[in-house]
Amino acid sequence: MRKNIISFVVCFLVVLSYNAQEHIVEADKVITPNWESSFKKALKKSKKEKKPVLIYFTGSDWCGPCKVLDKNLFHTQKFKDLADKDLILYEANNPRNKDLVEAERMKENYKLISKYKVRSYPTLVFVNHKGRMIGYKKGLILTEYYYPFIQSVIENY
Repeated sequence: MRKNIISFVVCFLVVLSYNAQEHIVEADKVITPNWESSFKKALKKSKKEKKPVLIYFTGSDWCGPCKVLDKNLFHTQKFKDLADKDLILYEANNPRNKDLVEAERMKENYKLISKYKVRSYPTLVFVNHKGRMIGYKKGLILTEYYYPFIQSVIENY
């Protein structure tokens, strides 16, 4: 009897965890920010649409705080709506596994890391269409604190 109860509980937990993972994967597929493919394209689009560029400096495959920020901020409908309306996005990824980013893009990302003096991850840098910095936020903070900061950059642009 005891084995049957333990078996039932284990099966229940397996099914429950499978369903939870399925919903998380579906949510990630649906809510994805519109990252530009190059920084030059982001600047051109910024000039044309008169929006600031948000450069997200991340170490996507090794930085724990970056993973939290990515999930809790960038993959939310609230952020996607805000970004689609008021921002141009560029992700400057610096992964340990260099196969995750094309060589040309890595070169571009290294230049940006140097130019904006990024020393820690995650870091958000806002620039105008000329590439001049207009806002800077480093480290992980509570997600709801990003929105007033982002809104102030947008309003002052």
